[in-house]
Amino acid sequence: MINFRADDELDARLTRLAQLTGRTKTFYVRQAVESQIEDLEDIYLADRVVARVDSGAEKTYGLEGIERDLGLAD
Repeated sequence: MINFRADDELDARLTRLAQLTGRTKTFYVRQAVESQIEDLEDIYLADRVVARVDSGAEKTYGLEGIERDLGLAD
């Protein structure tokens, strides 16, 4: 169970949408979270990788170097 507080404007928008469609506000909050959670997970994972690269804890490799190392370069 998750509870959150919406500001008056967001609550009014959710209320209107729920009234117009016959669904609950909870339905639309769940829909919004479900549609965004994967993107948010990806963003936070990418931020952690960038921090490791910036700190030197993780090395990056360029395409040209990889191709050369694999003997794929011309």
